[in-house]
Amino acid sequence: MNGMNRQNLMTHNLQTASKTYIIAEVSANHNGKIDTAKECLRSIQLAGADAVKLQTYTPDTMTLDCDSDVFRVGEGTLWAGRTLHDLYAEAHTPWEWHGELFALAKELGMDCFSTPFDRTAVDFLEQFDPPAYKIASFELVDLPLIQYVASKGRPIIMSTGMGSLSEIAEAVAVVKAADVPLTLLKCTSAYPSPPESMNLRTIPHLAEAFGVPTGLSDHTLGTAVPVAAVALGACVIEKHFTLSRETPGPDSAFSLEPHEFKEMVDAVRVTEKALGKVNYELTDKEQASKSFRRSLFAVEDIEAGERLTEKNVRSIRPGSGLPPKHLPTVVGRCASQRVARGTPLAWTHVR
Repeated sequence: MNGMNRQNLMTHNLQTASKTYIIAEVSANHNGKIDTAKECLRSIQLAGADAVKLQTYTPDTMTLDCDSDVFRVGEGTLWAGRTLHDLYAEAHTPWEWHGELFALAKELGMDCFSTPFDRTAVDFLEQFDPPAYKIASFELVDLPLIQYVASKGRPIIMSTGMGSLSEIAEAVAVVKAADVPLTLLKCTSAYPSPPESMNLRTIPHLAEAFGVPTGLSDHTLGTAVPVAAVALGACVIEKHFTLSRETPGPDSAFSLEPHEFKEMVDAVRVTEKALGKVNYELTDKEQASKSFRRSLFAVEDIEAGERLTEKNVRSIRPGSGLPPKHLPTVVGRCASQRVARGTPLAWTHVR
């Protein structure tokens, strides 16, 4: 399948929301080894993801190699005390790996795309004909970068962590001006994110406010939050993936292991089936179950002309007799014929 067809297919899936598009974020969990990165891709495919996402930058395209306090990560994160340059040197995916990783993803039947963090990364990634670009939450306010990404004409998936409504609106306007498909992801930019910080009800609000498909970029621990997001209308789920949280790394602590990622995918697919549509028609199984409803029965032998009472007529299972709502109408009237105990009551029994 060529790149443009993949783009069209992905855009169609997101717009119709017929199937949640599940993205596995490798990020720094390759731990500096291409063989580990490839093993991640193979495990991601087995876990059932639709796409694998990389990050494309170098320490020098991201920040300065400077020991000043302003370039040092503050308290309250997993990376407190480290310089940004040192952190990104450890976390980045070497550019020379990209060709092999894109090729492997294609071989495995998955989409592969990346988050570019500057123009040089965009230009580099174009050679791989990616089906989309991802804009990270931290770059939401870099409107010139977003404009350059949008100029390539590919679908954009954009995270909105830390973004005010007005900042999101500015970024959306840039993408819409380029007339490329856009999907917005609710995101809480904390690593890991506590569930109470997620505010998932923002997902349908984003869809209504901007008229685009919406989803979730999730940094919580576990799988419950993404499943809840799908129930609220998310058509994209992005989640970090690691082969093992026991292996130290900048992102491993808030990433899912292979069996957990598969559990999440399976739970999402069940949720999709369960959501269905607005429907009040009975299923075949429900039709069969109607026989177990309550209805009116003669619970004693009733002679012709005898008065019907709450003692000789009751609402019990199964549902073969008159509906229970008719009990007040039936009580006080007389039997038109003899009615044996255990007979489902019908109007022909009443006069």
